[in-house]
Amino acid sequence: MFLDKKIAVVIPAHDEERLISKVIGTMPDFVDYIVVVDDKSSDSTAVVVRKLTESNRKIVLIPHEENRGVGAAIATGYKWARDHQVDVTAVMAADFQMDPADLPRIVKPVCTGECDYTKGNRLFRGESWGMIPKHRYIGNSFLSLFTKIASGYWHIADSQSGYTAISLQALRAIDLDAIYPRYGMPNDLLISLNIANFRVRDISIRPVYNVGEVSGIRLKKVIFTIPCILVKGFSRRMVEKYIIRDFHPLIFFYTLGLIFFFFTVILTIRAFIFLGIDGKLPPINTLAAMFSFMSSSIFILFGMWFDMEYNKELK
Repeated sequence: MFLDKKIAVVIPAHDEERLISKVIGTMPDFVDYIVVVDDKSSDSTAVVVRKLTESNRKIVLIPHEENRGVGAAIATGYKWARDHQVDVTAVMAADFQMDPADLPRIVKPVCTGECDYTKGNRLFRGESWGMIPKHRYIGNSFLSLFTKIASGYWHIADSQSGYTAISLQALRAIDLDAIYPRYGMPNDLLISLNIANFRVRDISIRPVYNVGEVSGIRLKKVIFTIPCILVKGFSRRMVEKYIIRDFHPLIFFYTLGLIFFFFTVILTIRAFIFLGIDGKLPPINTLAAMFSFMSSSIFILFGMWFDMEYNKELK
């Protein structure tokens, strides 16, 4: 236990026979349950974990009959923790990319009731730029920016971090079956947490790389799926939070901003068509495009400002 709270750590695992023993072996003593969800590994991951259960009664092995994705594996672990009344449930990767020494700081704010969900942030530290592969750092930064807009948690960053902790109350409130089952699950979960008005906090953690891990993330898997998750999640959040539950005028600002953005695109394309035909930009069309762009920018920025103010209590 930690601060008189029962703690579980969910470890989603797929083909992690090389490092799963190290992750379990370095787990802090205060952890009550180590819930390993084997997502239909093709290697000996399940065999390794099953052998470890002989000497460690804290380990719970839950096998998936088919490969369902990392998000689904985490959801399975969450359900187990919820059903067993675990106070705080953390998530750690099976490839040892999360420092066990950071776990007390991850779970403490949830244990003390300061927030309902914490997530590690690898981008806070000055050495992160030199430790994290550059393409992953830049890609993560862009996704974090778009996740701020989609989720309403404007104070968070490193949206793809899987080092998290969540309260039992939040697990009971979230529809775990509806969470996106693969990469993109952290983004989708943040949106659901915001709709339910749960408090989220970033915790600075140390990046861990070059320990023998093999990333399962492929660019072609996430370049379209995560933006789609964010667009759908943003639309769902606007409808559920600002129309159905509590009407807010920021809906008008975002709507008008999108309308003017649509006209900006149409007018810009039209202007370049005439440029190709006549060799010059049509002045009225060009002015209309500039006006539409400025109007779109102002409306969207005001919408973001209202959203930020509305959600400032969720820090």
